[in-house]
Amino acid sequence: MLKRILLLSACCAAVLLAAEKGWYPHEGGLMKYRVNIRFGEEPDTMPDGWKFGRVSSVAVDKNDEVYVFHRGDKADPLIVFDAKGKYLRSWGRGMFGNEHGLRVDPNGDVWVTDNGNHQVFKFDNKGELLLTLGVKGESGDDDKHFNRPTDVAFAPTGEVYVADGYGNARVVKFTADGKFIKTWGKHGTGPSEFNTVHSVGVDSKGTVYVSDRENNRIQIFDADGKYLKEWNHLGATQNLFITPEDEMWVITHRDNIENITYDTLAGRIMKLDIRNGRILGAMESPGHWLHVTPEKLIFIGSLTGNVFRWYPGWLSRGLGAEEGLRPAN
Repeated sequence: MLKRILLLSACCAAVLLAAEKGWYPHEGGLMKYRVNIRFGEEPDTMPDGWKFGRVSSVAVDKNDEVYVFHRGDKADPLIVFDAKGKYLRSWGRGMFGNEHGLRVDPNGDVWVTDNGNHQVFKFDNKGELLLTLGVKGESGDDDKHFNRPTDVAFAPTGEVYVADGYGNARVVKFTADGKFIKTWGKHGTGPSEFNTVHSVGVDSKGTVYVSDRENNRIQIFDADGKYLKEWNHLGATQNLFITPEDEMWVITHRDNIENITYDTLAGRIMKLDIRNGRILGAMESPGHWLHVTPEKLIFIGSLTGNVFRWYPGWLSRGLGAEEGLRPAN
């Protein structure tokens, strides 16, 4: 009897001690990164008076040029910087209804989604328009229309997938030159049903990963849209990114209600095992979009009006009189 009482007391003490710790561990272990919180604006090399609005998305090309897609009237909506944040060029003023997604394809061309005017655009890296999908100002669910598209992804065989997105609840597949192939998905909570198709990615084998954000899951399909499985443990995923080596990264939030309530401020960056969704590491960051470079730099597009440039590193001591805020901030 005494042993049972002692065992029960020990268990209660362990529970209380755990409760008193307060901070939960980082899933999969802490990823040790430091951050430049105002990439592109510190130092300020943009034309006089220019400033980011809400930064919806960011991407980096093979030349380490950084593309920023933002919502604001104090600068062109698509701005390009070099790797150190120096302004290079920009375009697109007056062209978009609401700037949303941005990706750079394997050929170096730049794709954006406009969920205000229901269109998807492809540019070369200097801003010349190469392809337009969707009809400006017209929503629909046929093979020529979108309803607030959000993202694009590229198959290893060249096809393009469009997440369509806020109004519709589907994925649309096109040839590389924009010819309609097929579509799948409808509103709902079951397999192959969606509630806000917010992001899409394709791995080296052609498997398609879809952020079903408001259903708090990622659904996984083959290249023809056949449902394979889903992951329900990652919360409300804002954006996903898959490297050529099939490393998978997400910017996510605990659930869809917390995401919207905090307006993307309470986010986590996570690195995942693409085979099973196991979390390999995590760290805090606000964010709406992410891109990871071969050097493992993480660029985050934040609706706070910032581009965060995360780079591997960790401080060995706290803030002191000599340190100030000089290192990265």
